[in-house]
Amino acid sequence: MALLELYTEYNRVWIPDAENVWKSAEIKKDFHPGDNVLELLLEDGTVTADLFFFFLHNLLLYLHEPAVLHNLKVRFVESRIIYTYCGIILVAVNPYKQLPIYGDAIIHAYSGQNMGDMDPHIFAVAEEAYKQMARNHKNQSIIVSGESGAGKTVSARFAMRYFAVVSKSGSKTRVEDKVLASNPITEAIGNAKTTRNDNSSRFGKYTEIGFDRRYRIIGANMRTYLLEKSRVVFQVVCGLTIFFRVTSFICDPFDKFQYTSIGGNISIEGVDDRKDMEETRQTFSLLGKEHLSCYIFIYLTSILHLGNVEIRNSGDEKSLVSPSDPHLAVFCELLDVSAEGLVRWLCHRRIVLVAETVVKPLPRKRAVNARDALAKQIYAHLFDCIINSINMALKVPGKQHAFIGVLDIYGFETFEINSFEQFCINYANEKLQQQFNLHVFKLEQEEYMKEDIPWTLIDFYDNQPVIDLIEAKMGILDLLDEECLFPQGTDQSWLQKLYNYLHTSPLFEKPRLSNEAFVIQHFADKVVYQCRGFLEKNRDALYEELVDIMRDSKVPDPDFDFFFFFTRAAQISETVILGFLSLSLLMETLNATTPHYVRCIKPNDEKLPFEYDSRRVVQQLRACGVLETIHISAQSYPSRWTYIEFYSRYSVLMTHQETGVSDKKQTCKNVLQRLIQDSNQYKFGRTKIFFRAGQVAYLEKLRLDRLRGACITIQKHVRGWSQRRKYLQMREAAIILQQYIRGKRSIRLELPAMLKQGWAAVVIQRRWKGYRMRQIYQLVRLASVTIQAFTRGWMARKQYKKMQEEHKALVLQKYARAWLARRRFQTMRRLVLNVQLSYRVQQLRKKIDEQNKENRGLMERLTSLANSHSQTVDRLHSLETQLEKSTNQNASLEAREKKVKEDTSLVSFNDKQYGIVQVRVLYLFAKKVSNISNKIWRSISFIQIVHKMILDRIAENSIEIQRQDHDKEVEALKEEIKRLKEERVGLQRKMEEGSQYHYCPPGGCRKTIFIQCLLQISLFLQDFEEQLDKKDRLIKKLQSQIKSLETSQRAKQTPLPNIPKDYLGMLEYKRDDESKLIQNIILDLKPKGVVVNMIPGLPSYILLMCIRHADYLNDETKLKSLMNATISAIKKTHHKDLELLSFWLSNTYLLLNCLKQYSGEEEFMKQNTPRQMKNCLQNFDLSEHRQIISDLAIHIYHQFISVMEKALSPAIVPGMLEHESLQGISSMKPTGFRKRSNSIYEDSETYTISSILQQLSIFHSIMMQHGMEPDLIQQAIKQMFYLVGATTLNNMMLRKDMCSCRKGMQIRCNISYLEEWLKEKELQNSNSMDTLRPLSQAAWLLQVNKSTEDDAKEITEKCTELNPVQIVKILNSYTPIDDFEKRVSSSFVRKVQSLLHDREGSTQLMLDADYRFQVTFPFRSSSQALELLQVPNSLHLGFLTRI
Repeated sequence: MALLELYTEYNRVWIPDAENVWKSAEIKKDFHPGDNVLELLLEDGTVTADLFFFFLHNLLLYLHEPAVLHNLKVRFVESRIIYTYCGIILVAVNPYKQLPIYGDAIIHAYSGQNMGDMDPHIFAVAEEAYKQMARNHKNQSIIVSGESGAGKTVSARFAMRYFAVVSKSGSKTRVEDKVLASNPITEAIGNAKTTRNDNSSRFGKYTEIGFDRRYRIIGANMRTYLLEKSRVVFQVVCGLTIFFRVTSFICDPFDKFQYTSIGGNISIEGVDDRKDMEETRQTFSLLGKEHLSCYIFIYLTSILHLGNVEIRNSGDEKSLVSPSDPHLAVFCELLDVSAEGLVRWLCHRRIVLVAETVVKPLPRKRAVNARDALAKQIYAHLFDCIINSINMALKVPGKQHAFIGVLDIYGFETFEINSFEQFCINYANEKLQQQFNLHVFKLEQEEYMKEDIPWTLIDFYDNQPVIDLIEAKMGILDLLDEECLFPQGTDQSWLQKLYNYLHTSPLFEKPRLSNEAFVIQHFADKVVYQCRGFLEKNRDALYEELVDIMRDSKVPDPDFDFFFFFTRAAQISETVILGFLSLSLLMETLNATTPHYVRCIKPNDEKLPFEYDSRRVVQQLRACGVLETIHISAQSYPSRWTYIEFYSRYSVLMTHQETGVSDKKQTCKNVLQRLIQDSNQYKFGRTKIFFRAGQVAYLEKLRLDRLRGACITIQKHVRGWSQRRKYLQMREAAIILQQYIRGKRSIRLELPAMLKQGWAAVVIQRRWKGYRMRQIYQLVRLASVTIQAFTRGWMARKQYKKMQEEHKALVLQKYARAWLARRRFQTMRRLVLNVQLSYRVQQLRKKIDEQNKENRGLMERLTSLANSHSQTVDRLHSLETQLEKSTNQNASLEAREKKVKEDTSLVSFNDKQYGIVQVRVLYLFAKKVSNISNKIWRSISFIQIVHKMILDRIAENSIEIQRQDHDKEVEALKEEIKRLKEERVGLQRKMEEGSQYHYCPPGGCRKTIFIQCLLQISLFLQDFEEQLDKKDRLIKKLQSQIKSLETSQRAKQTPLPNIPKDYLGMLEYKRDDESKLIQNIILDLKPKGVVVNMIPGLPSYILLMCIRHADYLNDETKLKSLMNATISAIKKTHHKDLELLSFWLSNTYLLLNCLKQYSGEEEFMKQNTPRQMKNCLQNFDLSEHRQIISDLAIHIYHQFISVMEKALSPAIVPGMLEHESLQGISSMKPTGFRKRSNSIYEDSETYTISSILQQLSIFHSIMMQHGMEPDLIQQAIKQMFYLVGATTLNNMMLRKDMCSCRKGMQIRCNISYLEEWLKEKELQNSNSMDTLRPLSQAAWLLQVNKSTEDDAKEITEKCTELNPVQIVKILNSYTPIDDFEKRVSSSFVRKVQSLLHDREGSTQLMLDADYRFQVTFPFRSSSQALELLQVPNSLHLGFLTRI
């Protein structure tokens, strides 16, 4: 559609105004083609007919000068917002007041955010530069410009501070602190107080901040441009700051020195020069150059005294300096130079000719110029030396990967009297403006190419002709350098050359009323330059003789040779203009980087806070190129909306069929083709829709018409309903009145008859009602009796059935309890029998072992006896042989020796009988012993088999339970062993006596001894047989028990152990297995693996059981080793895995509670069971280790919270603020030029409130799965809710587009979803909702009415969780979405401020999103019985032994 069609009645336009530049008016009559004027209604009520020269009044749809100017005013004056995006430029208006928007919390809020997502800020530009450097691997530049007093230096300082905070250096040198510390030094040396600024930078500074491959600051480098050293000697209305600080530091009044007294009183209210000087010295210390400050003070003081050196006339064209001048003496003493030579060459000049050298005296004026030139040269070289020294301090070893440059340079300047300094500044700004125009043109082209929009050539202002006028051959600079080469050249002769050579240029003019000035048409404005002083300032002459004197100075300087900068030349021929070569290098650097622009605006010349002078602001806007960006963008398609924004904004214009299409992009195309017939008025890009000028205004008009029509329809129906309601009420009232009047009239006429009829009717009714009531009563009574009978019968039957069920239940309970009692008795009896059997088998085995030893000894003894008996038998046989021989030999002597023979034969017979009996006895004894031995060995082997079978079926016995019985059995065994030993000794003694019987002499004594031996042996054998009988009976008893055990085992269906073990809740391991234990139970344990299938906290219980065993053994070394290894291993677990942190937080907390529970301290043992009381630690106090574990748990908790915050943070702002959870309440507005294309990711994930709830549910399920204590879960969820509330509130504070009534409704809806989630998870008692109170009150503040005094009081009463700064910020940032809403008036904001004046509390704008609530670990006793725990095989802990 045509743009002129928008000029209809009730639309608003901008018209020129002499005072406010532009003012608003309303169209009273539609404009038609052919009309030359419009009827306008001004804001003061007057009607005027204006020419057709105005702009439409709509900030959202048009970008032009009045719109930008008004938008800046509204944001600056009403909303107190100093930053505004204008295209790719950040416009910063100086508030002349300290604002709480530069803290670390603000920096962290902007860190990682896309440009345009947050409110405009210098931190947003810095973040964009940092992000593009990291993403594109390309150097960046931030160009900060503006006129003096606009706040350039402060903006550049905040940009560098942002880099220092978000990208900490990796070294210990703290480079970022040194970079920030360099600013006060350069500002102190190079700044001055001017009429427009108390701390004006009189030099340009480009600071390159270097970053490594991890994008951390590793160093910096500083370059300076266009130092105004003329202010050292010429300070009409201003002075260099450093000189006044020096005078205050040396306690001399500033008017004592000529260089500081020229400008008059320059004191600044609230500024202490002496204190500032001390801070400057401290910054030198931070840079490691504290010794350098002393030398700098020496040079600055010498400059001041040099300015006080008096030069007098001494005749025609001669001058003189008194050798006794005190200031001359001080100057020479400070710099250690020759006073005689300085006196001479200040007033003389050496001229070298071909054949001779002539010394020529100088007139006073030229001598004063030579003195001032020396002072300026010392100051300029001192400034360069300081910059070099700072660069050396900021240089650190390491390779620079990329850098971000911050350029702080004064912008375009124009005064009533403009001289050489303004010419240099404006020339530099012409170069910067040309680079800016090219960059904007390039960005436009890239935007079109990215969106696949056909590119057409855009006509924009090019200031190349102005630059050629200044720097081309035979241009202003060329002619100035040429004139400086002539000794007799003057300003007038140079100006005449300009008139002669440049009069044909349309950008160069000659003033009509002056012959000492010339005019240049700059890109910003026309500037009139006075030519006086151009040549002298450009020459900046310094004679060779003074240079030689300075080079002979003996001042020691440890860092650099200060006077090395003085060159040996008769006159320095290099002019200031030649110094612009460094400016060319700067332009090359800027062209090689990606620039970002910050334009600082000075709102008024009186330096009043938040005062707005439209004429001064528009002058600066035109000068800094802000409007040129809009002009370039508006040439083709100035308005650009994403498809989502367009769909959300103009869904009211869509038909029902169009809204039903799932493809929103296609829907937008269909709507546009239907609404705008001319397809040339818009273009469809890949992600955006491009509109020509006026088309968005037309769409807005259609939207407002549709909304206005809807409002009219709603009003029509509401008013109709209201009128119908009033009509019905009036009709009902009229009918009632009519009835009342008619009744009165009827009563008056028919009263007697009516009374009789009424009385008769009453009597009849009474009788009839009585009859009916009696019938009803009887019927009801009969029904009630019947119901009662059936009810009572039913209740009795029910009671009877209940009693039967109870009786049956009692019978079942009786038999069940009896069965359970029998089962428990049998179990206990089997357990006791098993214990007794095990004990007796052990005792029997010990006795058998002892008897085996004794039997082996007896067998050895019997073997030796048998050998001796065999020898005795052999002797008997030999004796018989000898006897036969002697009988045969002495047969002849029988008679003679008959008596002798009888005696001999008797003795032989006795001996023989004795030997035979002895042999038989020994043989029987040996046979009996052999039988006994065989029985013993058979018994031993059988008992061993029985013992083995019993051991396979009986569980291990507890050492604690057996200890006392074992001691008693040991004592009994010792007594039995002692008795057996005594019997064995007696038996051996008797055996030895028996073995010697055959040596006894013949007689009756042998028989007696032998009989006694036989009796003792028979007694011993009887005792031994009795013992064997007892063992046989024991064996039979064991066999019967084994059979019963086997029978009961076969009866069981499950393969579980038949006889339960009684464990003590301890685990034993070898010292060498400690590392394997730690590795398997801590380091290699994965929550997603075997941990899922085991009870929560099992690792803690296993570690506790190992600790108890070490305590039971009283092994301090083993216990300390285990505790230290456990703590070290837990520290080594992964610190970025949410499940691992949750798992070990839960186990560490459980281990801490278990150590307290089993510590033996009474306060922790109140809920222990008797068995847990018995299992407490006995030997060691682990309170120190408990403290270490508690600290470790706190550390894990904070890491756990950090990981959860990192996972939840990306979804908070999109889910709580940006997502439209309530359908049909869209609050989206066109973003215009705010978002940069290279800051938006097309494939970015879309978060909603459901995403936040889903993430919280994941956190909750993980903590529940790992058995975390409820108190700890509540603390973690409370911390997450605080993060949600703080982050949302902080972003709302920094985003003006989020401060609307509809957004407040969305936020409160989202808060209700969070509350429902808490109720669903039964976490209402966690006080998590208390952390959302500030956000809830902020949302309420957006929705509440904000107009009357009662509203102000209600706000102060309800918003108790918000501090005054936050309340005022929300009120100032409140932004109406549609034209139907109103902004908050300034008077209302001031009223609220007055009511909040006495409120105490924080003055910080932002909530500390990094704040952590103090974590507590309340003691919770565990009911888990350690003796019942089973160690799963999946943990690979087979080397652990249960005790």
